[in-house]
Amino acid sequence: MVYNIIMTTLTFDTLAYSKKLRAVGFTEEQAEAQAETIINLMTEQLATKTDLKEVELVLRRDLKEVEAGLKRDIKEVEAGLKRDIKELEVALKEIEVALKRDIKELDLKFELKMKELESNLKRDIKELETSLKRDMKEMEMSITIKLGAIVTAGIVVVATLVKLL
Repeated sequence: MVYNIIMTTLTFDTLAYSKKLRAVGFTEEQAEAQAETIINLMTEQLATKTDLKEVELVLRRDLKEVEAGLKRDIKEVEAGLKRDIKELEVALKEIEVALKRDIKELDLKFELKMKELESNLKRDIKELETSLKRDMKEMEMSITIKLGAIVTAGIVVVATLVKLL
């Protein structure tokens, strides 16, 4: 039996193939069996241009679906990022306001502490002045008493010396 199969991209002449096989010593049954086997292999395992076109169409459709899905996903991610950026901007503004408030509070506390320290220093200086004045008066009195005692002792010594001479 001789087959002449024409595929979209591949033509196989089984009669010519069978003749070539018989010319090199194959029997007619062997040549036909060989031709049938090749035809079966070609029809079952080789892809035709039509097969490839169908696969290409399916792949293009799938690629378009994937592309559409990716575009949709990208838009969702962009929307999410924009939302997150706005939330971060709001949070940063809140932090900025809180920091400014905290800085003002710290400035006020610092100023109050400085005034308190200044007041304490003035009070301490006045106490030291008062204490120094009191100590100087006591020393003055003590020196005056000691000088008076020395002068008195000197007078007694001079009077004693005058009586003795």
